[in-house]
Amino acid sequence: MTEITAPTTLSTLWDEVRLQERPPLPLVRHAQVVAWLQRLQQTAPDLFRVEEVGRSVEERAIHHVEVGQGPRHVLFWSQMHGDEPTATTALFELFEYLRRYRQEARVEQVLAALTLHVVPLLNPDGAERFQRFNAQGIDINRDALMLQTPEGRTLKALRDRLQPSLGFNLHNQDWRTAVGRTGKPASISLLAPAFDEARSDNPGRLLCKKVCAVIRDALDPLVPGQLGRYSDAFEPRAFGDNMGLWGTPSVLIETGPWPGRQTEAPLLRLNFVALVSALEALSNGRAELASLERYDSIPLNDSKGLLHVIVKGAHVFGEAGEAFVADIGVAASPVVRAREGILRARVVGMIAELGDLRVFGAIETVDAQGLTAVPLPPGDVKEGDIVPLPARRECEVGVGQLAKLMLLRPEEPPGAWRVERILRVDYASS
Repeated sequence: MTEITAPTTLSTLWDEVRLQERPPLPLVRHAQVVAWLQRLQQTAPDLFRVEEVGRSVEERAIHHVEVGQGPRHVLFWSQMHGDEPTATTALFELFEYLRRYRQEARVEQVLAALTLHVVPLLNPDGAERFQRFNAQGIDINRDALMLQTPEGRTLKALRDRLQPSLGFNLHNQDWRTAVGRTGKPASISLLAPAFDEARSDNPGRLLCKKVCAVIRDALDPLVPGQLGRYSDAFEPRAFGDNMGLWGTPSVLIETGPWPGRQTEAPLLRLNFVALVSALEALSNGRAELASLERYDSIPLNDSKGLLHVIVKGAHVFGEAGEAFVADIGVAASPVVRAREGILRARVVGMIAELGDLRVFGAIETVDAQGLTAVPLPPGDVKEGDIVPLPARRECEVGVGQLAKLMLLRPEEPPGAWRVERILRVDYASS
């Protein structure tokens, strides 16, 4: 039986196949996907078969890419939420890997054992707006039963036509998601979704659990402690859950937060390693031999357990009353803004928690003992400046404010304050 390629080897291979001309991660839109599809057809028309399988509400084409000749059919769908684009790029990097290394034994085996069917962008209208919902305002992933969205109908019709034995449902998750109570970011979360309220197991769901175990074993050496398990509560309206009922059990992969400002490359690398490892295991039979315990022991997610920054023990002024000592918790998320007619991606922080935050984890912790936190005023203020304390109403810090703060230390003479640190969570996404 062929061995699975080592995670470190796949991690290195990603550097060779990564897309160089990709947009900032939250901006994977329809025109970019169409351009990537055209390149597939130009560079390897004998390998990739591309067809239009449907249209969105606003008449954007929804595409299906087929690659491989194997008897086991596997369906992938990405970006059914328009603001969850990481896996869309990762899928095209997977395509580049299959194209570039098609003559090597490990890729030949995948292409001979499997036929892959990929919908890289299911919700192009949502992607255009960088929003979760489609142009009707419906969450496609809650439309598996009613099928009121053309995008949902397209996915259901493709599944019914192909009858794939396995699916991969690819998403992004909230940047506040932590791995259990560890305080570490859940950079990747996995799930073998339930197909009934009792969360029963059948051969298909057991296989999905084993595929998740394969992915865990591949990613653990690269990001120890940063893999979580998504809740398996049955959601009767969701596609992943209903795919299992229809005969296509699925693996859910959720891409989450990454420590530091450079988030795109590490998360794409993890997606690539996860997908290639899973496909190799499915093609060589090792998926069926994987340990169920390795799935069951993945820590459950804590959906609100992580903050981007915690400012510990600052003196804070609220809307009323005297200053008090509190921790300030900043949550960050990607946003898209229009500037001079051009959409730009940014990471923006908001104050999400205030008070005793000892139960939360954080990507960065700032010790503010003895310092007073106040909103950053307009103008040219920099660290080291001596400033007066702002007027009382301009000192208020509260949940919902932008994370633009300065930390002040009292100086002599009384009334003078030194700007010890400026904290501003607002930077270009990369």
